[in-house]
Amino acid sequence: MTGTASTTATEFYSRFREQLAKAIVGQDDAIRLCAIALVAQGHVLLEGVPGTGKTLLAKSIARALTLEYGRVQFTPDLMPADILGTSVYDLTTRTFALRQGPIFTNILLADEINRAPAKVQSALLEAMEEHGVTLEGKQLALPAPFFVLATQNPIEYEGTYPLPEAQQDRFLFKVRLDYPVAADEMEVLRRWESGIELRDPVKAGVEPALGTADIDACRAQVAQVVLDEKIRRYVVDLAAASRSAPEIALGASTRAEVLLMLAARAYAAFEGDEFVTPDHVKALLAPAFRHRLILRPEAEVAGQTPDSVLDAVASRVVPPR
Repeated sequence: MTGTASTTATEFYSRFREQLAKAIVGQDDAIRLCAIALVAQGHVLLEGVPGTGKTLLAKSIARALTLEYGRVQFTPDLMPADILGTSVYDLTTRTFALRQGPIFTNILLADEINRAPAKVQSALLEAMEEHGVTLEGKQLALPAPFFVLATQNPIEYEGTYPLPEAQQDRFLFKVRLDYPVAADEMEVLRRWESGIELRDPVKAGVEPALGTADIDACRAQVAQVVLDEKIRRYVVDLAAASRSAPEIALGASTRAEVLLMLAARAYAAFEGDEFVTPDHVKALLAPAFRHRLILRPEAEVAGQTPDSVLDAVASRVVPPR
């Protein structure tokens, strides 16, 4: 049973998290960031080793929100038409009919996106940016909402086509799914042993508790969250500091500033706050910026990571009071 349009942002997030927790164990941060990205109309790049629940997360989100789900397994021989669609000749009518591809869905899982060549990656990323697809000279709108979860394995490089930094910039967040702590892994084993199949959100007990009206109502409330001029300046200062940091060769883009600002408003609404605070911004800095940075070689040799550099960047910028 789906909710009503009167759902508040805090209620939306509470019900969303409650349903996903039935299938996803120990990935609270990933659940939170996916909820923020969905409401902020962004997309998420999921990075994690096999078996950490990336596919299950996407399927559970679609079921909890009562949305259509589609999955594309990216492979080296994949073509853009396999995702977007193509014209098919109908022998009966002797005309060409447009056959839409799997991208025409609400929740799209682009599985192992770095295994397909650049032309396929570009086809997906164009649709992410414009929320539409051009087929046979016609601009077709994608269903609303449209939310992409792209996955990649951080440990395999052979036979892959890494996403260029300019294309990674299209994603609101880069979310890392690490191994759960021992207590969470024990809970996973306990559920499996008791007969709960966590590979399937339906069998795990995830219910369609929310709907499109709830998403729209949540977005409307997020739009009412006050964003002070000082907070906007703080976002700009953080991005500028990333560009001037000695450890970084390429810093955050203007798009990164916009997306961080929108995400901070959604996070504030989830927390029940009427104003965006520096803490909201700082909490989302790493997932919003980490995939947009290029570290200098000497920083990488010294063991620096995007997250450690962003910690240093945040410490150099004085938050507003």
